[in-house]
Amino acid sequence: MGIRKLKPTTPGQRHKVIGAFDKITASTPEKSLVVGKKSTGGRNNTGKMTMRYIGGGHKRKYRIIDFKRNKDGIPATVKSIEYDPNRTSRIALLYYADGAKSYIIAPNGLEVGQTVVSGSDVAPEVGNTLPMANIPVGTIIHNIELRPGQGAKLVRSAGAFAQLTSKEGAYAIIKMPSGETRKILAACKATIGAVGNSDHGLEKSGKAGRSRWLGRRPHNRGVVMNPVDHPMGGGEGRASGGHPRSRNGLYAKGLKTRAPKKHSSKYIIERRKK
Repeated sequence: MGIRKLKPTTPGQRHKVIGAFDKITASTPEKSLVVGKKSTGGRNNTGKMTMRYIGGGHKRKYRIIDFKRNKDGIPATVKSIEYDPNRTSRIALLYYADGAKSYIIAPNGLEVGQTVVSGSDVAPEVGNTLPMANIPVGTIIHNIELRPGQGAKLVRSAGAFAQLTSKEGAYAIIKMPSGETRKILAACKATIGAVGNSDHGLEKSGKAGRSRWLGRRPHNRGVVMNPVDHPMGGGEGRASGGHPRSRNGLYAKGLKTRAPKKHSSKYIIERRKK
């Protein structure tokens, strides 16, 4: 999966770097795994804007992704690698031996025609899903569950991966992409390999219109507002705005916002790096 840097034929093309779609093998999604997706424009059920800078954007269909991988012992063949507008990673269409179809997040190195399988006694190969108790120490993993049977919640975006560093009793010790080291129950499932489309971080939109296509409206800074609208607003001329803070007055640089008595803190061995 590479990237394409375009020639500066127009102002919008000048700085544009986009992902190459060379690994994508299908242009239309599997109809049985697609549902409609409504966009809110940042409005709640009464029509009031509750989230700013949201609206417009291209119409999308939601692809139903199988994050649980609970069809244990049934091999599945990778039919196609597809684009998903709802996430940064690519998705893979699986055809199971019993006739079922499902989408999974496509890991790095997964090819069309490959066979993947889930279960407690399967080999730790790319695309296979198994409990962390059965994964060798040092393995690169993604799609990690937080509770057994809940479905993958962690490490799902393009290029992301975690590492299973050790095991302690009923827990597996995981090094997260953020640098945080934490304990997760070893009965939870994880998928072998890193998430594909790792070049996503190198992309540059090149123009404001591409943000509008993604449903992002122009974002204006607090410094340019009036004091009635933002704590950093007001002042004569181009005033700096004082301490960086949010619209609600919370400091934006360095203030710890994690709840001090959060129940999951006891599972964190080492906090993420600053």
